Amino acid sequence: MTVANEDALARRLVRDDGQEDICLATYRPSTGLTRRTALIRTVVPPEPGDRLVHGNATVTADYILRGAEVAQRDGSGLILLHSHPGATRWQPMSPPDRECEASYANLVRELTGLPLVGMTLATRDRTWSARHWNIGVGRAVDCTHSTNVRVISDVLAMSWNDALQPPPPSERSQTRTVSAWGEERQSDLVRRKVLVVGAGSVGLDVLVRLAASGLCQLTVMDFDLVELHNLDRLIGAARRDAHLKRSKIHVARREAMAAATSHAAVISVSDLSVCEPEGLALALDHDLVFSCVDRAWPRAVLNSMAYSDLIPVVDGGIAIDTFDTGDMRNATWRSHVVRPGRPCMSCNRQLDLGSVALEQQGLLEDPAYINGMGQGRTPVNPNVAPLSVNVVASLLAQYVSFSVAPSCLGDPGALQYVLSTHHLERRNDTTSPHCPIEAAEAVGDDRVCLTGVHQDAEQQRRLSLAVSARIHLLRWLDDRAEQFTRWLDQL
Repeated sequence: MTVANEDALARRLVRDDGQEDICLATYRPSTGLTRRTALIRTVVPPEPGDRLVHGNATVTADYILRGAEVAQRDGSGLILLHSHPGATRWQPMSPPDRECEASYANLVRELTGLPLVGMTLATRDRTWSARHWNIGVGRAVDCTHSTNVRVISDVLAMSWNDALQPPPPSERSQTRTVSAWGEERQSDLVRRKVLVVGAGSVGLDVLVRLAASGLCQLTVMDFDLVELHNLDRLIGAARRDAHLKRSKIHVARREAMAAATSHAAVISVSDLSVCEPEGLALALDHDLVFSCVDRAWPRAVLNSMAYSDLIPVVDGGIAIDTFDTGDMRNATWRSHVVRPGRPCMSCNRQLDLGSVALEQQGLLEDPAYINGMGQGRTPVNPNVAPLSVNVVASLLAQYVSFSVAPSCLGDPGALQYVLSTHHLERRNDTTSPHCPIEAAEAVGDDRVCLTGVHQDAEQQRRLSLAVSARIHLLRWLDDRAEQFTRWLDQL
């Protein structure tokens, strides 16, 4: 949920007299490959007579029916929330809690077409717990307990179900990391599922440093293969990787596993593009995403997802300008967190939406089209190893502020560094009056579809498959030759 919705709910659920209270809200589902998320959209406040407060709180059927009607008109599901005054951490359900939610689960599902979601607020430390009533019908109805609840503001605040996602033990190799922000914060960070989109010079370094920090669930997504011209920036890749045309995700996983400080670390890889439906579905399984891409289409998909599915995206990039003589004129790098409450990438001029359609049609890779536009060559995004590390540092600094909030200061907003004058500035971009991206907040599965067939990704996967088959054939022939040689020696 956004912090605006959390504040609105807390005002209803936290009472001065220390009693429990009840409130309803609507949600839209966001469905990934393996995870289903409920995105809170609107609060449906109680009216007089909608609930009875008597130390505990009891909801009336009229309130449930009114909330279900509001949800049905919005194409949403219904959430039943209540508070546990003075409690801390993730709350298990008491027998009365279970009986109340179970008694309305069938009715709500029939009226809205979506499972009832139950939530509990532990008021002392503002920890949320949640469950989906999506199992069985009638008297056999039951719930699936959630793994976590996320609240997005200047800081990404997460409540964890320790029974389902216990914190891994700290390692001696993480002593310095833990000393920077403490055991409690570290136990939060290492459980987050983080996706790095793009395994180039920036994405590879980001992945390695996250693994070194102890994060246990990391995924890297890229369909590109290592080429010789990547080696002056892709630190960790070797000439052998380029000659064998290994995938960038292969190199990224190898380097990240070598740097990982947690014995529980799982580095997953995907050769999908986030522009493909399956790639977006995989991204929806994560709590936070790093955007390390330099093309408009994947940026547009991630930009939309940050608002429609409430998954924050740490984005950045670098631009290097040269004179006609070839000498450097300037270099500029930027970083920002894309989330509700901040301007989207289009509004802060990090994304040219006009380029998205061209890229979807493959025209930005077509020399004939480029020449027809008078460009003379395919546009490139120059980058060099000594400067790409600055982009990495800027992205990771945004991540730390957004996750840890040093001195209680979270997301700093969009930052831009100008190399020629060595000047760091805060950008003051504002949301466009009719921005369609930010208007589609928490729509989940009803988002505007920006995914489709990605021809370049398919071509690279076919090439990777052909190279892999050729390598396997050569190894098989080499094994047969060795066996034949041993046979001749025995004659």
